Amino acid sequence: MNIEPDTEICVCNSLSVADIAKLIKEKNLKTLEDILENNETPIGDKCEACHDEGYHNDGLNIPMVLSMVKSGRL
Repeated sequence: MNIEPDTEICVCNSLSVADIAKLIKEKNLKTLEDILENNETPIGDKCEACHDEGYHNDGLNIPMVLSMVKSGRL
């Protein structure tokens, strides 16, 4: 699956794949818990759909972005 960098993942905070990947890299975040506990840039703190099924129930979520960063695809 090819996902565009501007695809919105955290709709409640208007964060795209690129935004989340940048934060993961800059803050050296390793787990979903690290991302959610990050106080500087709120991610996944409102509706929480981006934690698992995705906002549009499409499976595009924060753990997917984390995995793509870890594997070097982002």
